[in-house]
Amino acid sequence: MGNILSLTLVLPLLGAVILALFLRGDDPAAQRAAKWVAMTTTVTTFIASLFILSNFDPAETGFQFVEDKSWLMGLRYVMGVDGISVLFVMLTTALMPLVIAACWDVTHRVKEYMIAFLILETLMLGVFMALDLVLFYLFFEAGLIPMFLIIGIWGGKDRIYASFKFFLYTFLGSVLMLLAMVAMFAAAGTTDIPTLMQFQFASETFPLLGVQVVGGMQTLFFLAFFASFAVKMPMWPVHTWLPDAHVQAPTAGSVVLASIMLKMGGYGFLRFSLPMFPVATEIWAPLVLWMSAIAIVYTSLVALVQEDMKKLIAYSSVAHMGFVTMGIFSLNQQGLDGAIFQMISHGFVAGALFLIVGVIYDRMHTREISAYGGLVNRMPVYALVFMLFTMGNVGLPGTSGFVGEFLTLMGAFQVNTWVATVATSGVIFSACYALWLYRRVVFGDLIKESLKSITDMTRRERLIFAPLVVMTLLLGVYPALITDIISPSVGALVGQVQTALADHAAATQLAAN
Repeated sequence: MGNILSLTLVLPLLGAVILALFLRGDDPAAQRAAKWVAMTTTVTTFIASLFILSNFDPAETGFQFVEDKSWLMGLRYVMGVDGISVLFVMLTTALMPLVIAACWDVTHRVKEYMIAFLILETLMLGVFMALDLVLFYLFFEAGLIPMFLIIGIWGGKDRIYASFKFFLYTFLGSVLMLLAMVAMFAAAGTTDIPTLMQFQFASETFPLLGVQVVGGMQTLFFLAFFASFAVKMPMWPVHTWLPDAHVQAPTAGSVVLASIMLKMGGYGFLRFSLPMFPVATEIWAPLVLWMSAIAIVYTSLVALVQEDMKKLIAYSSVAHMGFVTMGIFSLNQQGLDGAIFQMISHGFVAGALFLIVGVIYDRMHTREISAYGGLVNRMPVYALVFMLFTMGNVGLPGTSGFVGEFLTLMGAFQVNTWVATVATSGVIFSACYALWLYRRVVFGDLIKESLKSITDMTRRERLIFAPLVVMTLLLGVYPALITDIISPSVGALVGQVQTALADHAAATQLAAN
């Protein structure tokens, strides 16, 4: 088990190399072979990750399966997982076989398409496993490249605009983070993330360009990282790249973007902002809480007026990420537990919703809501699956969506009742747009001639949805499956933040006296 993380990390890359070196041609046989190589690789990676989960000890709050090797010019290759990151590793490996299965009807440059997804899987896993600043930054930024290509080559008619907007927003947001990392290395003398999590960065107020920087260097570092993670999630008001990217991305690209890549921002807050800059986090938390509440309400209202199904679900994702940031910056056990649970749940529910849009788009080649209606008459299984994930998106008790929203609202209520009240109204708005979409697409009479020959979900499509249905219901009725793993690490993180804040308050009081 010594190198299980590296094995899991390298397997998708190995599959990409096999496709690149040994597969030739673009005939149907070669396309089928490329899909099977990708499917075999992602399934093998998932099996490898199961060994990580089965040998993981939730009671141990530190990093496990740590691998530390010399890498490049004094830099270290350090990998490890804790109770916060191990589930994101599992989410990534579990969803990728379903993503490949969703690509089965693709016929354009299939080998390159599969290579892009396999490389992307390695880079996403690296983000959640890296325990070195430089390594984390390389994985975090390199993941933009395959997604940029997936949108730009296999996307819709405005794919070039959407892919460049996606790349520029997320890349520019990370430039400040890189500068902060250099300054952190200069201050701490290391790029080791566990060491930096214990390092006390300066928090004394100082003047900068005539402005008193409350929180000192911690505030500058916090804002630099915030710029990157807020765009990645994305938070309001830097969310505008996401609807364009989703609308133009192919179905499989939208699933990866919504289910996994958006979670990198939330993970970054948990791994860097809270433990490394606790004083600055407390200073800026009230603003972030209000930004989250505004995001929940505003993007839900925007979703209500959308005519494109993908764009509606994209705005829904921004609203749900608002619950995540609200939970994280509540800085308490319930809030953080809820934020992580919400990210895992959203991975399954949002991924399924984009796949649901893909099912009828493959048949009708339109995502306009007005083009549909009465599908329950021809597609009863589709209508049932669609209803389940609509309920999960709304946060109906018994689905995974309820647990995450409930916990984050509990956490926020302990800190700011007005923020929690505004955010709760967003739950009502989410029911409005989700049920409005479902009613217009599924219910009613089948009056459109083009829909009278539409067929229900195929066996392959049902197999893709089966694990997503199981996880959405299982996590809804047995949330301890997640909370038992994350709670000890979250408790340790909350304790670390509270201790740091208490020490800072004591030092400030001493200096004042």
